Amino acid sequence: MSKLIPSNPNLEIVGEIKQIVETTRKNVATAVNSELLNAYWNIGRLIADQSSAFNDTTARNFILNLSKSLTNEFGRGFSRSNLFNMRNFYLNYPDVQTVSGHLTWSHYCELLAVSDVDARKFYEKESLNSRWSVRELSRQIDAALFERLLLADSNQRKQKLIELAREGHVIDKAEDIVKDPYVLEFLGLQEHKIKKEKGLEKKLMEHIEDFLLELGRGFMFVGSQQRVTINNIHYKIDLVFYNKILKAYVLIDLKIGKFRAENAGQMNSYINYYKTEVNSPDDSPPIGIILCADKDAIAAEYALGGLENHIFASKYTLLLPNKEQLIKQVEYVLAQDEDDLIAEREESALFSNEDSQDGQG
Repeated sequence: MSKLIPSNPNLEIVGEIKQIVETTRKNVATAVNSELLNAYWNIGRLIADQSSAFNDTTARNFILNLSKSLTNEFGRGFSRSNLFNMRNFYLNYPDVQTVSGHLTWSHYCELLAVSDVDARKFYEKESLNSRWSVRELSRQIDAALFERLLLADSNQRKQKLIELAREGHVIDKAEDIVKDPYVLEFLGLQEHKIKKEKGLEKKLMEHIEDFLLELGRGFMFVGSQQRVTINNIHYKIDLVFYNKILKAYVLIDLKIGKFRAENAGQMNSYINYYKTEVNSPDDSPPIGIILCADKDAIAAEYALGGLENHIFASKYTLLLPNKEQLIKQVEYVLAQDEDDLIAEREESALFSNEDSQDGQG
């Protein structure tokens, strides 16, 4: 007697086969991409070796003629700009083993446009950590994420520079997920067009994927206008997210005007509600961000200082920051940090000599 064959296959085996197929496809794509990057690196090596003795004009002409020959031979993919990128690829990544097959050639072309080595390393690491698309990588470079993160940390910026370049954006405490300012240029708005918080919230909902990218790694959208009921009075939190890295709810209150001290008290109530009514036992304490068009740093410090809960006030801007000015600011701050370090060492040496002289006396 023949066995009956079920008309519907077991869902478990379908899921397992699907996982095998998808994993295989990813592995094949990564292998193909790695071979392509390896080929471009070797082409870049040949070009760099051949043109190393040329001056700039001769090197440009050499690459232009090579581009014409290779295009006639193979078709697209060997434009002059692409050959320049291949040469720069080899020069900036002299060890091909450091090249990641999880990033595409287009990713590396974007990275090569970043002249600062530390910033380039940061964007490369974050592209891998956050799995940025090429468009997302380009947007973060244009928005000067590296410089903003570096300037946001007021202590030990030299150490922060090394950390960002080596590890990317490390997130292990509430302060690490907060930016100032947040760049919302993707909304396509101008300052004077925003009349109410509701309008800003609506635009953010229309561009939620872009906003999640700006918020950073680990954020998941929970909802907007989330109800909080205290003593039978209903309040609404503009935006609620969950950060899976910190395992914490992140509550965002939108303000189209300037930060005010009373904003802190309102957010503090929301956080206390979430700690008591919403948090699971394994959740970390909620985090509050008051996102405003402007803020007075001193007023924010007095309003937020001493609070047990994690509450932060940040500005938002609807325009991309001026990267050149940010880079100059970073250079200035790092130079100041270096001067402070030298002064501390000199002061330490002075006291050490005085102690030595006292001991001899």
